[in-house]
Amino acid sequence: MQNPRTFMHADIHQSDRHSAILRILREGVVGGQAELVRLLKKAGHEVTQSSVSRDLRDLKVSKAAGRYVLPPEEIARVDDDFSALARFVRDIRQAGPSLTVIKTSIGTAQSIAVAIDRAEWPEVVGTISGDDTIFLATTGAPAQSRLRTRLREHLKV
Repeated sequence: MQNPRTFMHADIHQSDRHSAILRILREGVVGGQAELVRLLKKAGHEVTQSSVSRDLRDLKVSKAAGRYVLPPEEIARVDDDFSALARFVRDIRQAGPSLTVIKTSIGTAQSIAVAIDRAEWPEVVGTISGDDTIFLATTGAPAQSRLRTRLREHLKV
């Protein structure tokens, strides 16, 4: 039987590793497990590709368009200024007087939509997201104008 302290020690390492993985994925694009292993080792973590694979599964990280994408709840937890989300936004367009369309990197629309929903901006009356597109509904042109200003401000587009 293993010593309970060994389990506790392993849990601490796993928690530290999870935090490091989330930080690395927030800070830049990571294309594969080998690259993530290298970055974690550079940050001082003793890891194997199999432990990273388990960590990614535990963290519910997905892969889209050749890179790892954090789950919506993790992306939405990032800074209130949306700085970590800006790199995924490709374009913001008006579609009539009360619909705004945001084009994103593949696989990131839902995460950005969750962050917008959590911000509870008064201009937004509804949000629908797909894989790389978000539709934001407003009550009319004035609200849409305020929303577009807010999106440009927060997402730097």
